[in-house]
Amino acid sequence: MQTELSKKLGVEHAIFGFTPFPAVAAAISRAGGFGVLGAVRYTAPDDLKRDLDWIEGNVDGKPYGLDVVMPAKKVEGVTEADVEAMIPEGHRQFVRDTLAKYGVPELSEGEASGWRITGWMEQVARTQLDVAFDYPIKLLANALGSPPADVVERAHDHGVLVAALAGSARHALKHQEGGIDIVVAQGYEAGGHTGEIASMVLTPEVVDAVDPLPVLAAGGIGSGQQVAAALALGAQGVWLGSLWLTCTEADMSSPAVTRKLLAAGSSDTVRSRALTGKPARQLRTEWTDAWDDPHGPGTLPMPLQGLLVADALTRIQKYEVEPLLGTPVGQIVGRMNRERSVQDVFDDLTRGFERAVDHINRIAGRTGRNGQ
Repeated sequence: MQTELSKKLGVEHAIFGFTPFPAVAAAISRAGGFGVLGAVRYTAPDDLKRDLDWIEGNVDGKPYGLDVVMPAKKVEGVTEADVEAMIPEGHRQFVRDTLAKYGVPELSEGEASGWRITGWMEQVARTQLDVAFDYPIKLLANALGSPPADVVERAHDHGVLVAALAGSARHALKHQEGGIDIVVAQGYEAGGHTGEIASMVLTPEVVDAVDPLPVLAAGGIGSGQQVAAALALGAQGVWLGSLWLTCTEADMSSPAVTRKLLAAGSSDTVRSRALTGKPARQLRTEWTDAWDDPHGPGTLPMPLQGLLVADALTRIQKYEVEPLLGTPVGQIVGRMNRERSVQDVFDDLTRGFERAVDHINRIAGRTGRNGQ
């Protein structure tokens, strides 16, 4: 599964794996793919440094990258306290009432939320970059599109390629104009923040729009056959995120979340603003239903919604309140029905890819890989 892009980055397979777990990122790179560590949860620079040190020591010299979240336009002088002050009291009361309805216990006195949305704020992302550029990362990806121009320039000065996620050809063209090197065409099926165009339509549209920039296909990809389809549509690789959540190397904080993922079907996700204020695909739960109920107060825009629900989500996760417990994940969750190692996932992807190529070769009247 090699393409021009994978050869440029020195990886065996054109599979880019996004994950919040350092052990998964390192395992992806060791297996011949390209591991990309999600940085949004690292609000303390020393924590990111610790985990990049660990990856550097466990990646066997293979390349890896970092994914940050930062807007293209800089907003000066806005602090977390400023944003907190914008949250209406009615929304805070709705959170309290919903948690009380399900009997969610309070955090212990002095216990802080384990998940804060401050990682979405630009000043936090910039501190992450100050750490990351001290390491030999080969790729910097931004989940909110093109990063600011000075960040793109800084990455290029360090010899780091820049990727940006796009949900439409229009967005992809803006990324190209912003000087990025790789477009990730993320379809409607994908987990997390995603647009409204399905991967089968989106991928070739983006490929044609930004040619000759390389494009990675994302959303609804979890088998070797789907990887082959993405490459047939013109992509130079695939960007996989959800598939790694049930890997044995994943350090999921809640066993109940893993159980829910393994039991979920492809129709058990919903695109909801409940998590961050932007549409994000996640497991459908009674928490997402409450926020999407037209009789409720409705969600707030990013980053207000994320700050509003941060403590609540920590409580739900800590006490494993299953009706409310969820996580961002794509529709490919229907294939994630057993725990496997990252290497096992790669073995399955490569075998499926070979079968798909052989199948197409036979249809085209060519000799397949196995001479059949």
